[in-house]
Amino acid sequence: MPPGTMPGQMPERQPIPGVKNLIAVASGKGGVGKTTVAVNMALALGKLGYTVGLLDADVYGPNVPIMLGSTSEPMATPQQRIMPVDAQGVRMISMGLLNPGDKPVIWRGPMLHSVITQFLRSVDWGELDYLVIDLPPGTGDVQLTLIQTVAVTGAVVVTTPSTVALADVRKAIEMFRQVNVEVLGVVENMSTFHCPHCGKAVDIFGHGEGAKTAAEYGVPVLGEVEIDPRIRLGGDTGKPVAAQGESAPAAQSLYRVTKAVVARLAELAGTSGGPTVQID
Repeated sequence: MPPGTMPGQMPERQPIPGVKNLIAVASGKGGVGKTTVAVNMALALGKLGYTVGLLDADVYGPNVPIMLGSTSEPMATPQQRIMPVDAQGVRMISMGLLNPGDKPVIWRGPMLHSVITQFLRSVDWGELDYLVIDLPPGTGDVQLTLIQTVAVTGAVVVTTPSTVALADVRKAIEMFRQVNVEVLGVVENMSTFHCPHCGKAVDIFGHGEGAKTAAEYGVPVLGEVEIDPRIRLGGDTGKPVAAQGESAPAAQSLYRVTKAVVARLAELAGTSGGPTVQID
């Protein structure tokens, strides 16, 4: 909790200057593809004509630089502002750029609060239509620092159809609701696998359970992302599928999710704003 804040009191949350929309991408547990969704969403927004930033707030597992194929070191201005690096057209900052290699980050809560606050307030993001924040899994210190420090426009919750993942999704949705952050919707990742030989759909982790959980909490389903080796390979090689454009077969579901997020934000704002996006 920020200094000077009384227990049970929510501090005033200020917007980031120049940032029109701040989207938190969260998950109740690890291993559901949250970072994959966040990275591809940021790239898809850029391809759709928006100006986009990507903040890797997963301090313990900062994988965004790997997925974007970036090893550039952020520079500082004479005014002690941090300049984000340009990674495939997205302005990006990550602890992975400041602490490269395999050395682990071993920090307690106050140190996490400090670095996340710096990423939010000391980075010169410039004018952005969207700032996508890849949160660590769970409902811990980083999440609380974010939602107590800045005005989050909305949160996207990523899950797989498995029962274990969905149990933690409920906790994530409840966390955002308790702090008055709008849940834009749920993304069911690893939803279905289409056999490349017979074309048959195989529900490896189940299917449709994310929609049931979303309906239970009265939040929209933003889309389903299939299990596709090309999505995994794109992240592993620093060439995410969304960078190939909307027509790339493995990227189409991710673009549908991105457009659904844009539509939800426009609905909440009561205006479309920005470049026109056609919802499929």
